[in-house]
Amino acid sequence: MRQDPDTRAAERDALGQYLDYQRETILLKTEGLTKDQLAQKIPTSDLTLAGLLYHLALVEESWLEGRFLGMPDRQDWVDVDWVADPNWEFRTATTMDPGALRQRYRDACERSRQAAASAASLDQLSAFKGNDGWQFTLRWVLLHLIEETARHAGHADLLREAIDGSVGE
Repeated sequence: MRQDPDTRAAERDALGQYLDYQRETILLKTEGLTKDQLAQKIPTSDLTLAGLLYHLALVEESWLEGRFLGMPDRQDWVDVDWVADPNWEFRTATTMDPGALRQRYRDACERSRQAAASAASLDQLSAFKGNDGWQFTLRWVLLHLIEETARHAGHADLLREAIDGSVGE
């Protein structure tokens, strides 16, 4: 259930609450749709609601588990040749069961919450180091996830309206 972020929350809590709000928006936009509806495209884009769900599961896991904590890739992503098929998760998602796909995203979000909670502070640096030694903080990755999820929530809004006319939050 989507809840408005607490207007008096401390920074770490506020970042988590804003991210959860966007996560729930994505789930609301996909609720009650069939496999065919989740795979539906609009004429100007190859995006689908199914693809957005699976992509956002990848985003959650790759940024917080993989890059931030340094954990290995989850099984879904291990054997993917991203160079040969850069849109693999978008394409593959259209073949998945809607309930399983939505649960996959929920599970990824929960693991991301746990990864963020395990950090000592918002200033903790990532396990990932770029070629030049660059690292990011938990604060940075949470802001990045808010931005990415919110951007895709806008896409989801347009896709859902095209599918069945549903508008609004």
